Parts: sequence; structure tokens; C-alpha cells
Amino acid sequence: MTAESHTTPFSSLDDYIALPRVEGLALSPDGQRIVLTVATLTRDQTSYERALWSVAGDGGGIPTRLTRSAKGESQAAFTAAGDVLFVSGRPDAAASEKDAEAAQLWLLPAAGGEARAITRLTGGVSGIAAVATAARSLVIAADLLPSATDLESESVARKERTDKKVAAILHESYPVRHWDHDLGPAEPHLLALDLADLHDTIATPTIKSKADAPAPYPADLPRPRDLTPTPGRTMDAAGQALTPDGTTLIVALQVAEQRSGRYVLVSINVATGTQTTLFDEPKVDFESPAVSLDGRQIAFVRSAVSTPEGPADQEIWVADLDGGNPRRLASKWDRWPTSLVFDIPTDSSEALIVTADHNGRGPMFRIPLDGGAPEQLTTDDFSYTNVCVDAKTGDLVALRSSWIAPAHPVRISRSGSVTSLATPAALPDVPGTITEVETLAEDGARVRAWLLLPDRASAQHPAPLLLWIHGGPLNSWNAWSWRWSPLLAVARGYAVLLPDPALSTGYGLDFIARGWNAWGAKPYTDLLAITDAAEALPEIDETLTAAMGGSFGGYMANWVAGHTDRFRAIVSHASLWALDQFNGTTDNSEYWQSIFSAQGMVDNSPHQAVRDIVTPMLVIHGDHDYRVPIGESLRLWSELAEHHANADGSTQHKFLFFPDENHWVLKPQHAVVWYQTVFVFLDLHVHGTDWKRPRLLG
Repeated sequence: MTAESHTTPFSSLDDYIALPRVEGLALSPDGQRIVLTVATLTRDQTSYERALWSVAGDGGGIPTRLTRSAKGESQAAFTAAGDVLFVSGRPDAAASEKDAEAAQLWLLPAAGGEARAITRLTGGVSGIAAVATAARSLVIAADLLPSATDLESESVARKERTDKKVAAILHESYPVRHWDHDLGPAEPHLLALDLADLHDTIATPTIKSKADAPAPYPADLPRPRDLTPTPGRTMDAAGQALTPDGTTLIVALQVAEQRSGRYVLVSINVATGTQTTLFDEPKVDFESPAVSLDGRQIAFVRSAVSTPEGPADQEIWVADLDGGNPRRLASKWDRWPTSLVFDIPTDSSEALIVTADHNGRGPMFRIPLDGGAPEQLTTDDFSYTNVCVDAKTGDLVALRSSWIAPAHPVRISRSGSVTSLATPAALPDVPGTITEVETLAEDGARVRAWLLLPDRASAQHPAPLLLWIHGGPLNSWNAWSWRWSPLLAVARGYAVLLPDPALSTGYGLDFIARGWNAWGAKPYTDLLAITDAAEALPEIDETLTAAMGGSFGGYMANWVAGHTDRFRAIVSHASLWALDQFNGTTDNSEYWQSIFSAQGMVDNSPHQAVRDIVTPMLVIHGDHDYRVPIGESLRLWSELAEHHANADGSTQHKFLFFPDENHWVLKPQHAVVWYQTVFVFLDLHVHGTDWKRPRLLG
């Protein structure tokens, strides 16, 4: 896995943000066509627009663009007839000007012709939940106001809030926000659509009879039927799947509890909306349901709620469609599934195709339904997502990526051979090389990492080292990320170490448990041990090492800052600083408080060591981050000033603040500013270069 030494798109931040990005994949029922969702930089370079592209399923041909609009398209799916469904806010000529603003569900006919909107919900469609593979039915997700009794009254209620410019939200239960957005006042619903009700007529806009009267839902469109039984956030779901005939929806529904909730597995009769609970246990979540190709079986993930005593395993189960004959698969396999789909049955066996983090990769596995041992299907250095089974051949189609290859479509044969498919987003040239480093921790545990080296790195020209700590913490450095790109640092001469310390996934439950309720213990010592191993290599200058991380990686950056002076600079993005404060202000307090004991929160809070920080720190945070609220970095910045600022207020530390960004900082030009600031800060303290504010920061 090497690249020639030459200029690449990673040498320029402008070139990097302009790279096209494959974000989604859908496979046609006959396996002949694949639709990719591709994001490209807009003309003004301030956002990304998305379009659908068609590529051949056998690896031949050239990509063909299917859609083009200013609003863009996403969430592609195929109907049983081969039509392409997608969600878009593009203008609908048959809708009123106001209704045309919301994203709707669109259908692009397989026989050709223009796409047409097939919903007209005032609040829009938030996603395609599930599509029947052998019927003309599907389920969509949409948010509806709790006061609404039907689609028409919902339209009136939204109009009134808009006209009177009311943004207030009255909450009657916890939580009130999630990741980067406020919850409410609209609530999630699942709505059934029957495409048999879609009429090929010339649509005409409906006219209201009175200024305040709602227009009836268009008669030429299939009317969405609400599968939500009562008001409230009853359709907060952790996955759903529709039987091939479209009659039954299997969904992981959240049952509200005091401050959080747990997921139960429910069967919904699509025609009547009748719900039947299949699996429900106290302090247990049932998630990620899948339905077999014949509609007779379901698969799902069962996991008990973790406690301070240790992490709970994530178990793979199968059962009959009605919940009968439940049984656990691969009970001795302690990898955590990231996706489940049913394989096509063979004469000898039935199986699931499962992806899971494993040893710094994300391979596919075949898990027999008869209780046999998992079989690893892919053995390369990639991670696989968006897995689809070709029902005609049994081949698999997916996106795969690694740290030197962004997501791209591939076909995997029954023998395991992998064929790259055509894509409008060609893989970019990359700088440097990638290899693995590993060591033994003090308790004998194996700790490994990816190491990316600049082309010129050698014993004669050793490179400075950047320790980059992943978030999560239940995570692994095993797949491409457009947000976190170590190749940008490699192109600037840094070697980048991507370690998986204790708490990382893909190494077994015991490896996770090593750091449980003790984030500042084994995770920290693992990081130092793997850094020692990397610094011992002749290509690394052990005197020029810096550290950085975001989210949990930001927590560890803060912990590192207070417990060692070995690093020349530390970057802390979206970080946890004071656990007593964080646990009560994050968007899911109950979870974080449940995995720490009271003493664990005290012992593992980085703010306790603020007086011991001597390393220059760059603190970064977005104000719309609700997972790790801005108060964490505000308090960190205040306490750095309290204990380490000079008498005149000057300080070696810096604080980069984004008033309109979230946990990740996603706007293209903000990403440019983020990396510019990080690299100028690192160069200042690693190489002794002059400090120069990025131009867009004034």
C-alpha cells in the first residue's frame, strides 16, 4: 500500500475539499445497476451538492449522471420495479411555493423520463425507511407536529408557527436535543406508501377554498398512512426492515423511560398499523433488524445496557418473522456487528453477511444460521459499508475504504475476489506510505496502530510524529474519513500515528474492558506505549512529537496534557474536560452517567490536572455541538487562563471557536480554516516557525 512521491490533492486544502465524495450506494433488484450518491463542491466552495450516478453492476461501462438540481439528491433506493427513489428539496412544479421548500420523496422511472415528486408533506420527508423488494410499497420517515390529527391539519399548524415566527419548543420529557439539533416540536413518524396509488396523470396544484383552510392532500399522489400509534416520540427507531411483500415492518422502537429509553423489537402490520412486540427485556436494547430474502426470518442485535462494572456484548440473534424460535448466533465471537444482511440461501446453508471492526479493518463475515463459526470473507486492509446482496448471483456489492483510499464501490464474488466498479469519484493519488506498528502494553495486551509516513521519511531524514487519537471511545481507526484526514498532515511532512488503545473495537470484549470506567488508565498508557514503538523507528524523529484528537480523542488530548510533558504541542477538538459538568449537559446524560461510577468520574476527569499542564494547547469547539457541549471548552479555556496565563493576559494556548458548527465542523471553508490553524499551531511548536493567523480569521 504505497504511493509515488509527487504532488497530490492533499498538498492543497483547496484541492482537498474539492475532491468528489461517494456517500451512498443502492443496488437494483436485478443486480445490473448501482446508484451512487456523490457529493461535489459547489461553485462558491461553501457547501456540497449531491447527485445520483448510475454505474454498471459488473464493473464495466462508464458512470452516468441521473440527477442534477440546485438542492441536490440523496438516500437513493430502488423499488421492486427498478425505479429509483430519492429524497430532494428540488422544486416541484405542482406544489405551492411554500410547500416546494421542503424535501420530498421523488421517483425516477426505470423506463426513462423525468423524476416526479410522490409526496407533498408540508414538513417534508426526512428519509426512506424501508422499501419492499417484491411489492409496490415502502415506508418513509417524516416529522409531524403533535397537535396534528391528519396531514391537512399538520399543514395548518406549521403555517401558523411560520407566519407568527414562533420557534419556541415546549418539552414534556427528556431529552431535548441530539448531536447537533434541537428536538421538537415535530416528532418522528413512520408513514407507509403504496405506489399502486400513484397515478400517471397531469397534476394540477390544489387551491384552498379559504385563506385559512388546508388544501386537501393531492389525489394523484399516494396518501401516506401513519404507522405511529400515539403522539410522542414513539417512532424514534434504531433501524427498520420491510418484508419483501411489504405487509410487515420490523422496527426497533424506543420505549421512553425516565431520562433515556431502550429499544424493543416490534412487528407492525402495514395495512392496519397494529403493533406486536416481539422482544422486550428490561435493561436490554434490540436494534438493527434485517429481514430474510424470503420474508420468513429476522435478524437483529441484542445488547444489555452497560454498567460501570464493564461493557456489555453485542449479540447477533435470528428468529422467525413472528418472533418464534429465537437463537443466538456465533456466541463465542466477540466482534461487534456494524451491519447485518441476509445472504441468499444455498443448498447447504443459510447465513448472514455481517460487517464488524476487526484488527484495524472492517471486513465482511459470513455467519451460518445453523450455529457454525463465522467465516471471514474479505482479508484486505479495507473496511466495508453499504453492503447489498445480489439476489440473482449471490455476489455482494458494497463501498470500501481505507486510510489511503476513500469510499468506492466494489463487487465481491462468492469466492471472495473483489472487483472495483466504475465511479465518477476516482481514487485520488495519495502521499507517502502506510504500514502497521504494534507493541505490548504493560499488562501484556497487544496494541496496534496504522502509521502513515511521508515519502521522504528515512533514517537520514526522520519525520516529526503526530499522534492522532480517535473519538468514540468505542471506535477504531479502520476507515476513511473526509473530516479527519491524516494524509493532509503527511503531505506537510508529518508522520501520523493512528492507534487503537484500550476501549477500541475490533479486538474483543476484554480489550474494551481494559479501559472501562478508567479512561485515564489503560487507554493513556497504551497510547504512550505505541508512541514509544513508533518513535523507535529510524524514520521518526523522536524529539519532534505532537498529539491531537477530537471528542474522546479530545478527552485523551486533555488527559495527556495534564499527565506528561513529552509532546511539543497538543490539539484538543470538541473535548470532554470536566466529567461532572459534561455528564449533566450532554444530550444523553443517562448513558454517560451509567457507564461511570461516582469515583470513576472523579478519578478520570482531565480538569483535575489543569495545574500540571505545560504543553501549548490549541482548543477547538463548535457552539452547536450538543454531544460535547461548548461549556467543556469554555471551562477548559477559562482554567488554562486562570492557572497559566501571564499577568497581561497573554498565553501560549489558543482557542478556535466556530459559532455555527457542530461536533465535526463540516462546512468546506471552515474545514480549511480548521486545518490551517492546526498546521500553523503545530509548525510553531514542532518546527519553531513563525505564528501567522489564517487569512480568513482576520
